[in-house]
Amino acid sequence: MAKEIWKPGNMLYPLPVVMVSLADRNGKYNIITIAWAGTVCTSPPMVSISVRPERYSYSILKETGEFVVNLTTSRLVRAADYCGVKSGRDVDKFRELGLTPLQAGSVSAPLIGESPVNIECRVKEIIPLGSHDLFLAQVEAVHADEQYMDENRRFCLEKARPVVYSHGAYLACGEQLGTFGYSIRKKPGNGRKRKGV
Repeated sequence: MAKEIWKPGNMLYPLPVVMVSLADRNGKYNIITIAWAGTVCTSPPMVSISVRPERYSYSILKETGEFVVNLTTSRLVRAADYCGVKSGRDVDKFRELGLTPLQAGSVSAPLIGESPVNIECRVKEIIPLGSHDLFLAQVEAVHADEQYMDENRRFCLEKARPVVYSHGAYLACGEQLGTFGYSIRKKPGNGRKRKGV
C-alpha cells in the first residue's frame, strides 16, 4: 500500500466541533467555535481548548478563567460555522443567530440553550504552545437535555446528530458501529457447555 510522506502537521481528524460560550467582566456574552478541544482527565474531570492569542475571545478567557463547552449538532452547524468566522468584536452572536443564553450554575459564562450538552469549565492553567495557547480547565457542572434521555434515563446523544469537523468540512455522526468492549464480548451461547458433553 503506497503512502505519501507529508511535512509535520495536525492530521488527527475528525475533531469535535464545539461552541464555547463566555462572558466578559461587563457581562457581555460571546461564542467562539473551536475544533481543538478534548477530554484530558477523568478524576478530576478536565477538558482542554486551544485558542489563538489574537482571537477576540482569548483575552476574555484569560481574564475571567471561565467558559462553557456546548456540543454542536446538525441543527447548530450553521451557527457553529458563523461563530467561527465572525468576531464578537463586531456582532452579538446570540442575538444574530437567535440562540438562547441560559444561566450557568457555577460560572458566569452562559449556556447555549439549543445545545444538547453544556459543560461548565473553570481554567486551571494556560500553557503557551506557539500558534495556540492551551486552556486546561476543570469541569464544574454538566447539563444534559432531557429530550435525549431514553426510558432507562440513558443519554442518547446520537439522537441529536452530533457534528465533527474534518479538513474544513462539518460531518454529521449517528451510525453506531459497536459499543465499548464489543470486540471481546462473548456471543450468547458461546462458552456454554451442553448437557452430556
